[in-house]
Amino acid sequence: MADPDVARQNQLRNIQTRTGKTIIELHETLAASGLTKVGQQRTLLMEQFSLGYGDANMVALFFGKPLPALDGPATVTPQGTASDPLVEIYSGAKVKLLPLHGAVLDMVRVIGAFEASPKKSYISLRRRKQFAMVGPATKDLIEIGLNAKALSPAARLKVMPAGGMCQYTVRIGAVAEIDQELQGWLRVAFDQAG
Repeated sequence: MADPDVARQNQLRNIQTRTGKTIIELHETLAASGLTKVGQQRTLLMEQFSLGYGDANMVALFFGKPLPALDGPATVTPQGTASDPLVEIYSGAKVKLLPLHGAVLDMVRVIGAFEASPKKSYISLRRRKQFAMVGPATKDLIEIGLNAKALSPAARLKVMPAGGMCQYTVRIGAVAEIDQELQGWLRVAFDQAG
């Protein structure tokens, strides 16, 4: 009798190969859609990625749940495997925060080149030194730590105690909060990290 765990892993690897997307990227699409019912998610995956019913159902069923280890030659990229730090950081109910995480990194990419260094519970953004960190604060909010001096006070900007890794933090729960104000703070931190 075939091992069901091995069969699931093979099916998920094959889905990645066929779509050219990692399971995490497919889950990001589901999170961005706002659809909450498996049937709706399955239909979206079938229409957008030409997946069959069974494959779309498998992706939808794992949405918001820990993924089985997918390491091996059939994996499209290291992203989406159990060794991907984003899989660990945004596991379970936090997977829906991946689009926010991606949108923040896209905003920083507009500012300039940087290195993203994974840590246990966040991603450190660095130039010569760390200028920001991004990771989940709760299952509904991500937190952006800013390593910057003398930012102008704002209602959503929290000043941190002296001696920490970041002088300020901001929590966001929606793409609309990734705005010009946040970009300004990120730019200041980016420039100060030289």
